[in-house]
Amino acid sequence: MTTNITHADNFISYEQNSVLNTLPFDPYAAIVGPRPIGWMGTKSKEGISNLSPYSFFNALNHQPALLGFASIGYKDTVRNIEQTGEFTWNLVSRDIAAKMNQSSVSAPPDVDEFMLAGLTKAPSRLVEAPRVAESPVSLECRLSEIIRLKSSQGKEVDTWFVYGEVVYVHIRKDLLVDGIYDTVKGRPVLRGGGLSDFFEIIEASRFAMMKPEDYKHKK
Repeated sequence: MTTNITHADNFISYEQNSVLNTLPFDPYAAIVGPRPIGWMGTKSKEGISNLSPYSFFNALNHQPALLGFASIGYKDTVRNIEQTGEFTWNLVSRDIAAKMNQSSVSAPPDVDEFMLAGLTKAPSRLVEAPRVAESPVSLECRLSEIIRLKSSQGKEVDTWFVYGEVVYVHIRKDLLVDGIYDTVKGRPVLRGGGLSDFFEIIEASRFAMMKPEDYKHKK
């Protein structure tokens, strides 16, 4: 006898805005995850460096290379990017995950999170915002747009979506195999759900799958 996997008895279903009437915690961030971490480096117009991680982050486009993150609240990172038009993204590898976590502290605008977390600032090539020297990959970016997000009813929420174009790239040489970037070698850390869940990409989690033959990749 075949089980009907779509049968209502096999699911917990609820309206998202009333999730806590059904479950003890909202699983949304755990369901849409794990997610890459947007570890963003900026510099204020007063010259103070800022470093902060964002879990709502991802690549958005290939040509041009665009990436973006959402900040819940208009934070120092958003203000710095809006004022200067520049930022860096820095890969969080497993060996510096604890320092990334330290940089997430809510600090006043005049506090340098690089120093707070014991990290080294590396100069960028095309932007003034600093890079994390300990990070194996850094991307220098210029601002494209900052958008205040809205609900489906058009109500503004206290979340700001920031995206920009990658203009310069720094990759540690040992992450390249015959010139090809190896994701696993970077040991990237991803954000899961809950208060403390993180994940590391390891070789055992890699598998290959080609796109269908009729798929045409736009070069």
